[in-house]
Amino acid sequence: MAGNEWINGYLEAILDTGATAIEENKPTPVNVTDRGNFNPTKYFVEEVVTGVDETDLHRTWIKVVATRNTRERSSRLENMCWRIWHLTRKKKQLELDDFQRLANWRWEREQGRKDVTEDMSEDLSEGEKGDGVGEVGVDSPRKKFQRNFSNIEVWSDNKKEKKLYIVLISLHGLVRGENMELGRDSDTGGQTKYVVELARALAKMPGVYRVDLFTRQVSSPEVDWSYGEPTEMLTMGSEDMDGADLGESSGAYIVRIPFGPRDKYLPKELLWPHVQEFVDGALGHILNMSKALGEQIGGGQPVWPYVIHGHYADAGDAAALLSGALNVPMVLTGHSLGRNKLEQLLKQGRQSKEDINSTYRIMRRIEAEELSLDTAELVITSTKQEIEEQWGLYDGFDVKLEKVLRARARRGVNCHGRFMPRMAVIPPGMDFSNVEVQEDNIEAEGELSGLTNSESPKALPAIWSEVMRFLTNPHKPMILALSRPDPKKNITTLVKAFGECRLLQELANLTLIMGNRDDIDEMSAGSANVLTTVLKLVDTYDLYGQVAFPKHHKQSDVPDIYRLAAKTKGVFVNPAFIEPFGLTLIEAAAHGLPMVATKNGGPVDIHQALNNGLLVDPHDQQAIADALLKLVSEKNLWVECRRNGWRNIHLFSWPEHCRTYLTRVASCRMRHPQWQTDSSADDLAAEESLNDSLKDVQDMSLRLSIDGERTSINESLEVAAVGENPNVQDRVKLVMSKMKRQEKGARDSKVDGIRPTDNILSKYPMLRRRRKLIVVAVDSYDINGAPEKKMIHTIQNLFKAIKLDAQNAKLTGFAVSTAMPISELTEFLLSGNIKVNDFDALICSSGSEVYYPEDSGKPCLDPDYASHIDYRWGSDGLKKTIWKLMNTSVGYAESVAVIEEDAKSSNSHCLSYLIKDPSKAKKVDDMRQKLRIRGLRCHLMYCRNSTRMLAIPLLASRSQALRYLFVRWRLNVGSMYVILGETGDTDYEELITGTHKTIILKGVVEKGSEDLLRTAGSYLRDDVVPKDSQLVAKVNGDATAEEIANTLKQLFSWLNKENAPLPENF
Repeated sequence: MAGNEWINGYLEAILDTGATAIEENKPTPVNVTDRGNFNPTKYFVEEVVTGVDETDLHRTWIKVVATRNTRERSSRLENMCWRIWHLTRKKKQLELDDFQRLANWRWEREQGRKDVTEDMSEDLSEGEKGDGVGEVGVDSPRKKFQRNFSNIEVWSDNKKEKKLYIVLISLHGLVRGENMELGRDSDTGGQTKYVVELARALAKMPGVYRVDLFTRQVSSPEVDWSYGEPTEMLTMGSEDMDGADLGESSGAYIVRIPFGPRDKYLPKELLWPHVQEFVDGALGHILNMSKALGEQIGGGQPVWPYVIHGHYADAGDAAALLSGALNVPMVLTGHSLGRNKLEQLLKQGRQSKEDINSTYRIMRRIEAEELSLDTAELVITSTKQEIEEQWGLYDGFDVKLEKVLRARARRGVNCHGRFMPRMAVIPPGMDFSNVEVQEDNIEAEGELSGLTNSESPKALPAIWSEVMRFLTNPHKPMILALSRPDPKKNITTLVKAFGECRLLQELANLTLIMGNRDDIDEMSAGSANVLTTVLKLVDTYDLYGQVAFPKHHKQSDVPDIYRLAAKTKGVFVNPAFIEPFGLTLIEAAAHGLPMVATKNGGPVDIHQALNNGLLVDPHDQQAIADALLKLVSEKNLWVECRRNGWRNIHLFSWPEHCRTYLTRVASCRMRHPQWQTDSSADDLAAEESLNDSLKDVQDMSLRLSIDGERTSINESLEVAAVGENPNVQDRVKLVMSKMKRQEKGARDSKVDGIRPTDNILSKYPMLRRRRKLIVVAVDSYDINGAPEKKMIHTIQNLFKAIKLDAQNAKLTGFAVSTAMPISELTEFLLSGNIKVNDFDALICSSGSEVYYPEDSGKPCLDPDYASHIDYRWGSDGLKKTIWKLMNTSVGYAESVAVIEEDAKSSNSHCLSYLIKDPSKAKKVDDMRQKLRIRGLRCHLMYCRNSTRMLAIPLLASRSQALRYLFVRWRLNVGSMYVILGETGDTDYEELITGTHKTIILKGVVEKGSEDLLRTAGSYLRDDVVPKDSQLVAKVNGDATAEEIANTLKQLFSWLNKENAPLPENF
């Protein structure tokens, strides 16, 4: 129909240009006929309004143009116009939402910079006030940056006396040392290869004793059995290390930790609820290994990890928690970033933010990356572009603020508790051992003629023959492009540039290695369209005999392809619109190929290092042709670029990468647990823990002898266990004499006005000799935030339940974990006739303090814990900023009294506030974002039925306090039983996950504070807490002691039956 030809042309124009972005997806058949006749109205309602799935739009268009019935074809064309209109409208709305979101974020960042400048300017003289965040110059930071690094000592062979233990983490995908299944799925790719090669290379560096690469253990029939092996050796220790110093534990190893479903291989998006399980398992391995290394190379003292390095967001999340539990530095490599992916997906306009989050768990990933930025001492990137354009999208990193804070730190000026992670560009290393270095006088003619002259066959790589069969004159220089047939790789522009430059066609051939294919029609729509367009362009420009595009190649063929191009004095080209790094450019340079590459992204840094080619605008077709022609025609320039590449290629070798890596890590602020292990008394504790013949009697005897007259609910059990056995009493006297010798030196010191542990009980408290720990963490408070008497009843019931099993009671301890300060907690316990020394540990103020009871019933503060959680704690800056953010409305104009300081509940590592109006309180997500933008790091939470807000150190929490008890006293997290209500404070979710067992008491807590945790559009609870966990049991809050005891037994018996791998006790 002539009247609808405009529709035809309109659709052709839109669909031909837009089809590259539409992925293949089979549409659901829809019956659009009515009594055998086509019904346009029904078609529109069912296809456009009800199910607007635009992924099949291009395929539908192909079918429409093939329709013979003129009327039906015209109707379908009209309805397709409506579909396109609907898609455009939807895309515009998504673009508007995205624009508004970014505008709000930029406004918040600018407001944050103003606040930072205002706060920090108070410490500066008039001449220094130009260093405000908004006034940072363009050139000056670079000079300061270079001057600062000139003082860093480069890692060298004289470091071989060091014996470092390094931990790498890469959780997702399938990781093994040999025969890596790269490309098996989207989770097993370049990152997998990178971390394995990094582990091997680091272990060979002088000064590195052991490298552990942690990943997930997968024992599933759908994957190879090797992924279920607990450990795998990658390499022995450094070749430079004296053989006498090599211990049985030196070298690089893959350590596989089981977490999540034991028999399933999960994609990375489904691993999030199980990350804390991994953390507990990895912590057990590290403690075992630290002890073993201490015996080998540490003089009896544990050898703590030098650094914990997380790769990707999930491993960064785990590394942050491990770093906090062990108090050791953390390093992060993002590989690919969630915010960058979210921005790209939103710009496509096909999915809303909610749809993207549902598919990719993108908000959970972004929060993990933000936590990693909070914690990391150092963030390693491949390019400067990654720092400025990708990490710059995050709340926790501001390039301008980082430079200001660094400058102030150098001058010794107060930063008011503000921190930014350091970014370091360290390009990935490469193994060049298999690269053939060729001479400049290449005898290309002889070898190449063997492929075209059957009378003189030569044994040359098969892939050469496969490429050469396309070419009329294979002796001409080869322009080589190697990439997936992805629209972003811009291959079609390259073909157009070649096809429209007659001189370039005369001088060179073009070879396109575009992945592997059998049938173009079976490929995804994007890839199929690229390949189809390339074939059409070859035909349009009549490039037959001048362009090669083989269908298949193996990974092992790639070096031979580079070598073939080099023998023809060819050029490697990467015309991608944007290239995050550009590993193929380095590979090509190693084989002697000059490059022409995009000026967007990583190639800029590579070109700066190698100086072996030309950079071009990927959108400028003529510029691409000119650059290629210049390198192909000017032989002197070609030779110079080739030599430069070879001269500088060592900058991208693994030894160079590791040397730079260790140099940058060494410049971080090193930290590790502050306590020293007392060998004699520690051996005693280990003997008690492992000696089966004496543990039942000896443990109780020691407790009585050390504790003296101790009145507790376990007293009768202890007395009965000792009896009148004189041999036991003799052994106790011997042990006491050993322990008293270790007591010298620990005398009266004060921490925050509370007498710290100054006797052997507090140095090696009861907790050391427990096999199980019941942790009461029930958050039951009334509307005023006062603890309810139901908590007393719960504690007493738990005491009775444990007492029912006399054998277990001797080995079971109790702890209480609460948001209350120690003074209020002790008062509350005494109101229910519960003594403080009925507990082995008291975790107070939401994990900001840990206490142990004395004989007298007074709680003793653990001084080591305070230093353990002090990392990035800036109470002064936090106090001022939290007050301002909470008590002002949007725009900072109207004052709103939402909080007031709660001085009696605060301490040196906890800022406590009373919530006067919970309805106006900002949610944790919102406050955390605002604080991060201002460079402030803390763990913020609402507690006590939304009547209090606490700010504690970044890596302090009630769940992390349990891991501290594991690290400090070797009480296995897997042997802990956490008692919770059905809801609680905003840190409630953190207490459910992990390898500890959880018992949820139904009906005990009526209302918690979780409504103040997340804003709309944030990650979901299911991204944190596993839906069905065998480690979680529920029981009625009014259950009897017998019912509670049975529940505990069921959890324990299930674990024994399943042989759940938990870290062993020390």
